[in-house]
Amino acid sequence: MVAALLANVLYSTGFVLEKRALSALPEVTVRRPARLLRLVLGSPLWIGGSLALAAGFGAQLVVYRTLPIAAAQGLFVSGLVLLVLLSARLLGEETSGRERYALGAILAALLMVVLSLREGSDKVSRAAPYPLVLLVSVPSLAAGVWLYRATERRARNRHRLPTTGVEYGVAVGLLYGVSSLAIKGVSSCLTGGPLGLLRSPYPYLLLFTGAFGLVMSQAALQRCRASLIVPVCTTVTCLFTAVLGTLSFGEALPHDPLRLALRLTGTALAVAVLLTMPKHDAAPEPSIGAKELTPP
Repeated sequence: MVAALLANVLYSTGFVLEKRALSALPEVTVRRPARLLRLVLGSPLWIGGSLALAAGFGAQLVVYRTLPIAAAQGLFVSGLVLLVLLSARLLGEETSGRERYALGAILAALLMVVLSLREGSDKVSRAAPYPLVLLVSVPSLAAGVWLYRATERRARNRHRLPTTGVEYGVAVGLLYGVSSLAIKGVSSCLTGGPLGLLRSPYPYLLLFTGAFGLVMSQAALQRCRASLIVPVCTTVTCLFTAVLGTLSFGEALPHDPLRLALRLTGTALAVAVLLTMPKHDAAPEPSIGAKELTPP
C-alpha cells in the first residue's frame, strides 16, 4: 500500500509537470512525432516530469509483486484526488460540480477496495499464458489507436465544441491498460533472469505502448485539461487491468461475501466516475464587442 501511494504521488507530479511544460511549447501533433519528441526533450521541466513518471513505474513493479492486480488498481485510482488538487494549485484548472462529485466517488471506491484487502489471504499470481495475454492486448491496442485517430478527425472540425478530452483519455487508457498488464508480466518474469524476460511478450508490449502512448498522451495533454483527461485515462486503465488482468493472470476474487461486495462495488463506482465525466467544455461566451447591435 505504501508503494502504491508513492506511485500515485510520483505519477500525479509527473503529469502536472509535463502539462505545465507542454503549455509553454508550440503546438504538437501525433502526425509529426519527431518534432514532438524534439520539443519535449528540449524542456527541462518536461524531463523532470518524465523522471517522476519513471520512478512511479518502479514503485508500480513493487505493488504488483505484493498485491493482487484488482486490489492494486483500486489503490492507484486514489492518485486522481492528488492530481486534481495539484492541477488546481499549479495549473489553475478549475473543476466543475460534477467532477467534484466524481472525486467523492473515487474516495469511496478507494475505501471499499482497502477494506476488501486481507493480508495473507489474497492470491498474487506470477504468470499468465502468453497467447491469452496477446489475445487481450492486440485488439485493445488497435481499438485505442483507432479511437484516437477518430477523435483527432472530429476535433479538427472548427464548429465542434471544445473537447474535454474524454475520448482522448479512453484511447490512451486502453494503451496504458495493456502497458499495465505488461508491467505485471515483467514483475513476474524478473525471477527468471533476462533471457526468460526476453522470451516473453511483455518487453515488446511495453516498447509499443511506451512509444505510442508517449506521443498520443503528450498531444492530448497539451490540448485538454490534465484534471480531466488523466482521471479518465487512469480510470480506463484501472478497469481494464482489474477485469482483464485478473482473468489473464488467474487471480481469484475474495471468497468472503462482504469483501467481494466491497471490491465489486468499488469497481462499479470507478465506472460511474467515467460515465459522469462531461465530454465537452462550455462554449466561450462572446465578447460584448462581438455582439450584433440592433437598431432601437
